[in-house]
Amino acid sequence: MNNNLDECSTTSESGDRQNFLPPLTDAIIQRAQEGLAAARDPEAKESVRESLANAEAIAQGNSHKQVNGELRRLLIRTIINSLFRVKVEYRERIPQVPAILAPNHLSHFDPFLILSEIPANPFYYILGDARTLYNKWWKQVFLSLNGGTIPLDRLWKEELAVIEGARKNRKDLVDLANAIAQDVPDGKSLQKLRRLDRISQGILSRGNGLLLFPEGKLGTAEGELLPLKKGVAIYALRAGVPIVPVAIIGSKDLYFRKPITLRFGKPLVFPQSLRPKSSQVQAVLDALQAALIDLLPSNYQEPQGIKLWRNFLNHALC
Repeated sequence: MNNNLDECSTTSESGDRQNFLPPLTDAIIQRAQEGLAAARDPEAKESVRESLANAEAIAQGNSHKQVNGELRRLLIRTIINSLFRVKVEYRERIPQVPAILAPNHLSHFDPFLILSEIPANPFYYILGDARTLYNKWWKQVFLSLNGGTIPLDRLWKEELAVIEGARKNRKDLVDLANAIAQDVPDGKSLQKLRRLDRISQGILSRGNGLLLFPEGKLGTAEGELLPLKKGVAIYALRAGVPIVPVAIIGSKDLYFRKPITLRFGKPLVFPQSLRPKSSQVQAVLDALQAALIDLLPSNYQEPQGIKLWRNFLNHALC
């Protein structure tokens, strides 16, 4: 089972291929095929379009489309607390002003773990992979009822592995690789990046918050941290809002009633800069990385005993 825990993870950084691409197993190829199908699914595409349009409208001040934060938290908390045993440390460090929550990332349950335990106000929006959020009908229904998502287009690491394999003479993967290149959006166009920036800045300026995973992909092990992407630093500097580091401990391998800890760090505050220089961005990333490492355990040990629903929970949100 442990060898399959990362099969539903994604990445948007093609430059990381040599370090992070999975081997081309049948399961990886199947996952790439599923990703392609999700990219072509008209209902999923419509859900992504509506979610982005709603987030953009709210960023522009049309808050009538924003769901009730208390109701969203109650629904998510009910589900999470029925599945896991969640312990929260230093909740009082969450500011009552707009901020960016920046957790490490181990599972697709992570955003819901956070949302179940933070205050309902400010209302936090999740920046997450579009197809992972909307690739199944029940996710589309759940997220349409709860709101608060900003879907990101990106290539999954399984798709990148297929593309790389086709380049290395895997002729059986050429058609699939070409279809991925044609039909799966990677989100790197200047127009899309500017739209995401407008949405993020508008949401923060109107008193809401962002939940953003700075590693950009699922981590590989408890207590370890992947290199951080610069987006979290740029958004925080441009908006002039604090970044709150959050350690999620125990969500890499899930099962029924698994103990999970959310440990909030002290808010990191930086001078606002509408046009941040690379040195400023790096300084923010260095401070955030140090804070996350300090919050994460250095010697995490998985609990022993019976692990009910392990396969189901580790793949439920893939």
